[in-house]
Amino acid sequence: MPPPPIIPTRIGIVGLGLIGGSLALDLCAQGHEIWGVSRRDTTCQRALQQSIVHHASTNLASLAPVDVVFICTPISAILPTLSELAAHLTPTTVVTDVGSVKGSLVTQATELWPRFVGGHPMSGKAEAGLTAATPHLFQQRPYVLTPLPSTPADAVEQVTALIRQLGSTLYIANPDDHDQAVALISHLPVMLGASLLHTCTTSPQQTLAQQLASSGFKDTSRVGGGNPELGRLMAQYNQPALLAALAHYQSQLTQLTQAIADSDWNRVESYLTAAHQDRPAFVTGA
Repeated sequence: MPPPPIIPTRIGIVGLGLIGGSLALDLCAQGHEIWGVSRRDTTCQRALQQSIVHHASTNLASLAPVDVVFICTPISAILPTLSELAAHLTPTTVVTDVGSVKGSLVTQATELWPRFVGGHPMSGKAEAGLTAATPHLFQQRPYVLTPLPSTPADAVEQVTALIRQLGSTLYIANPDDHDQAVALISHLPVMLGASLLHTCTTSPQQTLAQQLASSGFKDTSRVGGGNPELGRLMAQYNQPALLAALAHYQSQLTQLTQAIADSDWNRVESYLTAAHQDRPAFVTGA
């Protein structure tokens, strides 16, 4: 059975960085009309010149004609942006976001705009900004929606249709469950990668370690060397879930440390064997 035809939609994107710019590229390619909003006029002009959007402005009021809005700002700016944006939208407009923390944010956003659908694309790059935007960034990557029981079904369906057009793998999750899972597989690795880098840079063997570092260290430390502001916001807005993940990790590290201290090499090998067997379930298709 062929997929249903794509109905052109007027889509607003607030924040023309990596995620917003990449969304604009893909949705524009699907035939939708894109309105972009950025804090900087130079970004707006670049987005127009590169045909990433059809319309661009620094003014949220410019989104009055759109049917769906993606808020692609840092987590700290999502609610203030929605509060200001609400005065300019028609009652039928659907608003979604791309923040990596949902929890209370979804509840507060729904109070501001009942047709809000929490969203989180699980994809990205080390680079930031519009220049890093790329087509197909979301293809075959998880994209989580976190509606509340009160979220209108047609609003969820409208966002779902757009996500499927991106080629993403769609998941629906409770906001708190989302935050706990993301703390484990996204926010915790950022903190661990940063700790690994600090461990190396505070060692007497820092220079030699830098000279010998190869692909294994590059893979392990990549997320720890990413955008510092984004990492801080992860910790700030997902603090309870991240603290729980860190405590669980510390428990695992204590067990491994004790096995090594006891020269219990069979236990160490068993620990590593279990990790070797468990890893494919987390990274297959990644």
